[in-house]
Amino acid sequence: MITDHRLNIAKKTPSENYNQRPDNTEITLVVIHNISLPPGEFGNTYIEDFFTNKLQTNKHTYFKTLEDVKVSAHLLIKRDGSIVQFVDFNQRAWHAGQSSFNEVGDCNNYSIGIELEGTDNSAYETSQYTSLNQVLSTLRSHYPITDIKGHNEISPGRKTDPGPAFEWSKLT
Repeated sequence: MITDHRLNIAKKTPSENYNQRPDNTEITLVVIHNISLPPGEFGNTYIEDFFTNKLQTNKHTYFKTLEDVKVSAHLLIKRDGSIVQFVDFNQRAWHAGQSSFNEVGDCNNYSIGIELEGTDNSAYETSQYTSLNQVLSTLRSHYPITDIKGHNEISPGRKTDPGPAFEWSKLT
């Protein structure tokens, strides 16, 4: 269930990396992403730290590449299926970057971004698909969602996630 544009079952970890959607914009798109920090490592708090501008860049050499980067997503689904919400759904999270879908640019304006803890080539967990399907069902009951796409589809040539390991056939 969604209350005040927040998913009731999600842990709330507010990010400052968002702004207002344009007036009269309907949420019609869900964008599926993946992330792991450092790349290929799971089960830590670095993603939450990154999306809330608390990532200590001296903790890993890779983190230096993320210094001063301000991004967010609406949701993160961890390997165990737990869900973290960073941005309320009625707000414009900064997840898609330069993007376009159906010849409409700036997908952040009209989409909800969902990050899966993972990599392009690591199998996603059953618990992640279970949570993702639950989230998608809930979102569809509250917003006029018409499409679910990978980041690679709205930013071709620039992004590859959720990658070949993501099994689209597992979405209901």
